[in-house]
Amino acid sequence: MSTGRMARAGVLIALALVAVTACSRKDPNLMQIGRARYTPDEFAILPSKPIETPPSYTALPPPAPVGSPNRTDVTPTADAVAALGGNPARVAQDGKLGADGALIKQTSRYGTDPQIRTELAQDDLEYRQRHRGRLMERIFRVPTYYRVYEGSELNQYGSLIGARQRNVPTPAAPPDPVVQE
Repeated sequence: MSTGRMARAGVLIALALVAVTACSRKDPNLMQIGRARYTPDEFAILPSKPIETPPSYTALPPPAPVGSPNRTDVTPTADAVAALGGNPARVAQDGKLGADGALIKQTSRYGTDPQIRTELAQDDLEYRQRHRGRLMERIFRVPTYYRVYEGSELNQYGSLIGARQRNVPTPAAPPDPVVQE
């Protein structure tokens, strides 16, 4: 094969890759779970209970709606609170955290928007479509999630230092892992 034909073949392959990766997708995937070494494990927080066979299959109760108690998850919300390190005794019978009533009242004092989740999902989709990653990142499926959202993350240690400088009582916090002392 001549050098000219190999060069043309290389250019055609490169153009095909560019065409495939440049195609617009409706839902840009910034995390690239298949490529990332350290990904979130959403199943790690589920408290699994042992499976048991009922004494009689004819006496099984009807299925319960999602989020309500059933044979396997008698207290699903309390189990989730306990799995995340909270106190399951503080969960009220209606499934809400009773101690957070003042917090909910304070945060909703100006009203709430029932469509906020839809609006945020739409805005986030548009943001991800604008920040899909660089060409080579898309070709090699490199995770770009943390870099794309880096400008939106909160500076928790900066806020803590600012509050302490204004003499606002703050809880104890571990030292900033980024700052080397």
